[in-house]
Amino acid sequence: MTTMLAALDRLRPVRRTRTTSARRRESLTAFGMATPAVALLLVFLVVPVALAFALAFTDARLISPTPARFVGLRNFTRLFDDPVFYKSLRNTVYFAAVVVPLQAGLALVLALLVNAKVRGVNFFRTVYFLPVVTSMVVVSLLWTFLYRQDGLVNRVISTLTFGHFDGPDWLGDPATAMPAVILMSVWQGVGFHMVIWLAGLQTIPAELYEAADLDGATRWDRFRHVTWPCLRETRTFVLVTITIAAFSLFTQIRVMTQGGPLDSTTTVVHQAVHTGYDQQQTAYAAAISLIFFVLVLAVSLIQRFLTRERD
Repeated sequence: MTTMLAALDRLRPVRRTRTTSARRRESLTAFGMATPAVALLLVFLVVPVALAFALAFTDARLISPTPARFVGLRNFTRLFDDPVFYKSLRNTVYFAAVVVPLQAGLALVLALLVNAKVRGVNFFRTVYFLPVVTSMVVVSLLWTFLYRQDGLVNRVISTLTFGHFDGPDWLGDPATAMPAVILMSVWQGVGFHMVIWLAGLQTIPAELYEAADLDGATRWDRFRHVTWPCLRETRTFVLVTITIAAFSLFTQIRVMTQGGPLDSTTTVVHQAVHTGYDQQQTAYAAAISLIFFVLVLAVSLIQRFLTRERD
């Protein structure tokens, strides 16, 4: 017995050494696998944010023979005195306030419809998702032609009203330009969030619906007390992603309206890109980008707080 215990004591350091070596190899393997992702985050996220923060306090231009100089808060002072910035901010908030509930609600309705086990449902899932896989530039160009005064939209309106109403200049009128962009954006993005809602719906246990049926629950009761509470995590993800995408509105504006007419569709991102590249005011564009970053971060945190799980 004593001999066996002594042998075990001699083996313990060997086992400990092997365990430590195995853990070290696992750590090195994990580090090696994470390195590409970390490098991409550093190059495309951390470095640009740090560079934008540094440039926002200088007078740097995109192409200039003179080196950048530190100017303190001058860019931010100019920004808060810029009426175009307030228009951009107002348009961005307006777009997000309409698109977020409209797109999330419509996507949920479509997900509930295609979640039914009926013949041909896969066809409708494909049709609803098709605009998502189409390039936003292509979609924007297509809808630009549809919105022309002699385009398909006004032709349909004229036909339905028997020629009594010809339809407005959708993208040329400040009153209709942003609603036209909103309609196109919701149509293009609703399919993606429909799939997210659908994934959440399919994780709800069928036993909950069976219990609700036994209690005599109506369809509205089933949705209110079973479906909606079980979609809490999905709901948070959908709302946050739509909000970030809505505040990042750029491609549609760049292709369809270029911020016009009369700055009625310009957004914060569009103003930053236009200022930084078209007007070559890199430092001022960096200041706009920093304000946009703080705005999106604040809205996302507030939204996450409001949709948190309550005890």
